[in-house]
Amino acid sequence: MSETTVTVESSATEASSCCGSCGTGAAKTPATATAERAVFQVKGMTCGHCVTSVTTELTKVDGVTEVAVDLATGQVTVDSTQPLADTDVAAAIDEAGYDLVGRLDG
Repeated sequence: MSETTVTVESSATEASSCCGSCGTGAAKTPATATAERAVFQVKGMTCGHCVTSVTTELTKVDGVTEVAVDLATGQVTVDSTQPLADTDVAAAIDEAGYDLVGRLDG
């Protein structure tokens, strides 16, 4: 397993008695709109437990909607509803037991 993605979603259902195949049934929509994407380099992750720990802590940061961890490269992509402070991300990664090397995008 080289990449894990966690998405926060909710179901929105329109009133309908059909099976939904015509597009009027249940549809998945994001719980909140993603406005920002940031990629971070994290040092020390070696296994699935590492991925779970980092993902769990980052999803606790206000505004985070999705976390994708590429274990092979150590890159963590975080989608959020607002720009994230590097200090908040560093604190979450530190709480998980790993080291934030830095932000990879501008």
